[in-house]
Amino acid sequence: MSAAYQLSSCIEWQFADAGELDARVRAAKAAGFALAEFHLWRDKPIDALAAALNETGVRLSSLCVDPRRSIVDPAEREAMVTAVRETIAATAILGKPNLIVASGFRVEGMSEEEHFANAVTALRAAADAAEEAGVMLLLEPLNTQLFATMYLVSTKLSLDLVEAVGSPNLRLLYDVWHSAVMGEDMAEVLAGRIQLVAHVQVADMPDRNEPGTGSLDWARVTRTLRDLGYAGAIGLEYFPTMPMGESLALSQRMLAD
Repeated sequence: MSAAYQLSSCIEWQFADAGELDARVRAAKAAGFALAEFHLWRDKPIDALAAALNETGVRLSSLCVDPRRSIVDPAEREAMVTAVRETIAATAILGKPNLIVASGFRVEGMSEEEHFANAVTALRAAADAAEEAGVMLLLEPLNTQLFATMYLVSTKLSLDLVEAVGSPNLRLLYDVWHSAVMGEDMAEVLAGRIQLVAHVQVADMPDRNEPGTGSLDWARVTRTLRDLGYAGAIGLEYFPTMPMGESLALSQRMLAD
């Protein structure tokens, strides 16, 4: 693996046999990870997790704003910004990880222009809170296979939003699997805007397992990231099909630069 990349274990789905999330941090460290990430935080043992992070030196690369609220529905805007502020406060003891924001679902009868304008307003308010706290927000486009009416299922549209908000504390989370499900060409959708990408996640097609178990061309993926100039972390957000030692070794081979 190129020294430019660090791999981050999605302990939401990995090291499950270790038990609670704090134990998974220790298991990830023992397996060689310096970074970890997970999804929602309100059902997690935050104090114990903070202790495990301090003990091991593992750093959280990301987690999700919780609860998830829409950025396009004005009726949810206040709740969405409140969720961002509460997540910032609750996860400060975890080292101020990057906080992932999803878009929410399309609002029936709302035009594309209204969807976009509402999203900019909500994200600007959220970015203000992130700037105050010194925290990075990551906007993540998903896919219509999992969420049929999700608003953000396009990398280009998501990058347009990041540019429109114009905050140094709002960037894109590019998920290779979500993008592949949507049939996007990675090099095309990221061209000229890789500086707006602060985190990348990977899983193979079609079943969201480790790189090397499906149909994606991982040599092309890593070459594209290198050629575009990405030098951040790569999150292994997949369901493992083998013991994590073997799974990590396969991922390292597939993602070798």
